[in-house]
Amino acid sequence: MTLIKSISGIRGTIGGETGENLTPLDIVKFTAAYAAFIKKATSESRPRIVVGRDARISGEMVHRIITGTLMGMGCDVTDIGLATTPTTEIAVTKEMAAGGIIITASHNPKQWNALKLLNNRGEFLNAEEGKEILSIAEAEKFSFSPVDELGKITQKQYLHEHIQSVLSLPLVDKEAIKAANFRVAVDSVNSVGGVAIPELLYALGVKEIFKLHCAPHGNFSHNPEPLPQNLTELSSLTQSSKASVGFAVDPDVDRLAIYCEDGEPFGEEYTLVAVSDYVLQHTPGNTVSNLSSSRALQDVTTARGGTYHAAAVGEVNVVTKMKEVDAVIGGEGNGGVIYPASHYGRDALVGIALFLTYLAKSGKTPSELKKTLPVYFMAKQKVELTPDIDTDTILEKMKEKFSNQKITDIDGVKIDFPDKWVHLRKSNTEPIIRVYSEAHSQEEAEQIGKQIIDMIRDLA
Repeated sequence: MTLIKSISGIRGTIGGETGENLTPLDIVKFTAAYAAFIKKATSESRPRIVVGRDARISGEMVHRIITGTLMGMGCDVTDIGLATTPTTEIAVTKEMAAGGIIITASHNPKQWNALKLLNNRGEFLNAEEGKEILSIAEAEKFSFSPVDELGKITQKQYLHEHIQSVLSLPLVDKEAIKAANFRVAVDSVNSVGGVAIPELLYALGVKEIFKLHCAPHGNFSHNPEPLPQNLTELSSLTQSSKASVGFAVDPDVDRLAIYCEDGEPFGEEYTLVAVSDYVLQHTPGNTVSNLSSSRALQDVTTARGGTYHAAAVGEVNVVTKMKEVDAVIGGEGNGGVIYPASHYGRDALVGIALFLTYLAKSGKTPSELKKTLPVYFMAKQKVELTPDIDTDTILEKMKEKFSNQKITDIDGVKIDFPDKWVHLRKSNTEPIIRVYSEAHSQEEAEQIGKQIIDMIRDLA
């Protein structure tokens, strides 16, 4: 059983003892701290907070505690109920709210839940803001409102507005998608995507939809992280139903995995690459992804006349860099597409609409489209260390060893070789160094990763 407090929110397993799991008392304390932070940052006497949740079994319990606590802190609440993470982000700006809370543990198993915190732009809080909220929670520096100043709750639905905003994007061509007569298979892992994705596909004019695990009861039918080993049923369904393409999302619908018509995975790293390739053809410009994402985005960006920029791992870091370099698109290699023309947040609905438009306009199948993109393979490994080993010193020594290569140290150490790269990051929660590597073949990616791991072990 676990409770993890971090600058991006609080997450943990349901049940057990206070301070060791995500219990009702922990939820109240952290929500009250967030409300105190919001009230301090705004001049409004009763700031408005948007609250949305995924379909986890614990979602309703957590949701009731959060909305009641916010009202007790003198905040008005716009309760949008079952909603995707990007829907909640969009609702914050449409409501002109002071902030938002998303109740989701993303790709974690069903026993987990979490609170993700948004600012008044519907974007995740930065590290400094997150630390302030943790400090308020730890010291319990909050005061509940007297009876005449309690907040009020309003219930609204925002999925329709989210879908309409996707349809209104200039690079989403509903008529082209409709004319293509697409047949689409969908795995929504028994969460809110089971409602949102089919509704989007119908709105886009998709001819036929094959649904898998779309009932949003939260009792996930498989591990909810959208990785190939968890999506074997979608692979089979896409192939057996003769679908044009398959889509899978995580429980809060900010990550998108794509399957080719032959049941083969398109590759989670290539969701962002393919969508970016389409966007850059029509709106040339800069792109951003995190240091652990595929070099294929850099290749595509350069080929289309733009400049690629790397950010530290974490959505808030990617968004900060995107704004800094005025990127036309960006995201993360885990299937997270961030398209500023819509909003600054990972959004699987936007990803699906842009990808289907690209398929329709290119006249290609997903497997044919994949062949037009740069070919890379990634390996993800780790080195386990004893707690007394100073990982920072090891990373410094690795920088020295490879000083003749391009080194980026904004988040761990990334070593860029001419034809491959290795990214070393220390874990914040356990004594390990994560070692991600990429090359033009799987064997080469694993080999360079293992070579680096051997060097780290020698240094340790």
